[in-house]
Amino acid sequence: MKILGLTGGIGMGKSTASGTFRRLGVPVFDADAAVHRLQGRGGRAVAPIGAAFPGSVRNGAVDREALRRAVLGNPAALKQLEGIVHPLVRAEERRFLGRARREGRRLVVLDIPLLFETGGEARCDAVVVVSAPPAVQRARVLARRGMTPERLTAILARQTPDAEKRRRADFVIRTGLSRAHARRAIRRLLERFR
Repeated sequence: MKILGLTGGIGMGKSTASGTFRRLGVPVFDADAAVHRLQGRGGRAVAPIGAAFPGSVRNGAVDREALRRAVLGNPAALKQLEGIVHPLVRAEERRFLGRARREGRRLVVLDIPLLFETGGEARCDAVVVVSAPPAVQRARVLARRGMTPERLTAILARQTPDAEKRRRADFVIRTGLSRAHARRAIRRLLERFR
């Protein structure tokens, strides 16, 4: 089974690319969705996050805004949070890969925003980076509810720069032109793996 890592900075079009892989029949592990499940009501990350960050749990789920405030600008707190969440996400990923192998899948995608930042590329046969021009990225992200220029700057500071991601990628999907262009690029990529 081949494992494709899919990554890209915030607002680069990774979710659209991930959806395209799914529509084309490729199983996708979505690390962000796993985090949301783990932090949701009854999720396995709720109790340890609540213990480490008092006031960050409300009604049996992690209050993401309270948690964000607790770790923003605090590298030690962020590292502590990652120490709780990353192993749980990796366990979910292993379960996904095990299921895919049992089903006889020949190709899967690991959609991981911080793939390079966490060394996840070592678990992949190839890495696909989605990329868009900085102006497109900024416009996409600032259109999101609750996003501010300051918050975007803080997020980008944690992410490997786009140019570095593209340099380290095996394949780059450009998402700034049109969705149709990106979909065609993904189809061509899949032909190489099938």
